[in-house]
Amino acid sequence: MKDIRKETVFYNRHEGDITVANTYDVSPILEKAKQLRDAGATDFGESKVAGVIPMFVVSEWMKEAGVRMDDNEARKEIIRKKMLSGEFDRFRVWEGTF
Repeated sequence: MKDIRKETVFYNRHEGDITVANTYDVSPILEKAKQLRDAGATDFGESKVAGVIPMFVVSEWMKEAGVRMDDNEARKEIIRKKMLSGEFDRFRVWEGTF
């Protein structure tokens, strides 16, 4: 899978500033989710693959909610709500509810 993160460094010599900009391309993740959906690869024993979510997206969701990354219960609830909202359907693999 190709890199989804691209880091660009800008140097402003007039002000002596260095700026680092990160951009993300989620198309490889969305393609992976689509392939898993199309292949019906959702069941793994008693577990289901509900979706494929890049960590930077989870991190942004946590920041929006004002929750720390080490709060596992809150993270599970945020991911569940976001995945069931319909807004992030393209990350979903399994169409059931959880």
